[in-house]
Amino acid sequence: MTDAKNILGGRILVVAFEGWNDAGEAASGAVRTLKEQLDVVPIAEVDPELYFDFQFNRPVVSDDDGRRRLIWPSAVMMGPARPGRVGDALAGDAELDITGDNAGNIFLLLGTEPSRSWRSFTAEIMDAALAEDIGVIVFLGAMLADVPHTRPISVFASSESAAVRAELSIERSTYEGPVGILSALAEGAEDVGIPTISIWASVPHYVHNAPSPKAVLALIDKLEELVDVTIPRGSLVEEAAAWEAGIDALASDDEEMAAYIQQLEQARDTVDSPEASGEAIAQEFERYLRRRGDGRDGRDGRDGHAGDDPRRG
Repeated sequence: MTDAKNILGGRILVVAFEGWNDAGEAASGAVRTLKEQLDVVPIAEVDPELYFDFQFNRPVVSDDDGRRRLIWPSAVMMGPARPGRVGDALAGDAELDITGDNAGNIFLLLGTEPSRSWRSFTAEIMDAALAEDIGVIVFLGAMLADVPHTRPISVFASSESAAVRAELSIERSTYEGPVGILSALAEGAEDVGIPTISIWASVPHYVHNAPSPKAVLALIDKLEELVDVTIPRGSLVEEAAAWEAGIDALASDDEEMAAYIQQLEQARDTVDSPEASGEAIAQEFERYLRRRGDGRDGRDGRDGHAGDDPRRG
């Protein structure tokens, strides 16, 4: 497998699942952005009958050239149509593609969180990853949290691999508690010798509309920071600004909401300030963990299902 010094120099599988790990559709939105920009083709797909409860994850009907067809929940791995291809040089006035030395080494896995047989699902995905000689797996997730929409989206990266942590200067998660499919896949990957990285975004819990383009943008920014690629943002920057402006407009008509956002801003600014002590940061984090038990943890249907904590890895 890939060693620490070139951990991101080989084939990289970027993973996101709709459901519990996808507040504001940020993680799945980031992988969909990559799918739109990359020249990828499907290379593996799980059998929906084995892993999904169709009363929970119902198929949807769509019109396909005049014929109505069902689209079943699934998980699809996609790989480069031209593996190893180096992207073209950037041009300021052109429609840009993803570029960089790793542009032809990025594989994607996008799907719906399975309803059952997680261990079998994990084994099948790991078999596919090993068959494609994947060197590292990057998991994207998003959770609803007590954070203000007016500040940069908090993003946390972690890894279970000591070599990866040393190479990328990231931390090991200390989270203990309920997890989603990302954790099962991460453990399965480490067990077969594929190092992993988890990147999580915190989405404001009081924003009930999805998607959250600002969180999508934050995940892409962090991914680009870690991986040797340049990812065009398309209209994401404008969409993120419009998303924030829309929430500002709602808050301007709701004094209670505006006051609450101001409290979140003050707490965030205290933690982010250069003068913040380690004790102050620890106390703020402890308050955050306590608040996760009051029902504001994102497990309320389509608005989040964000049960995993980013520190969990």
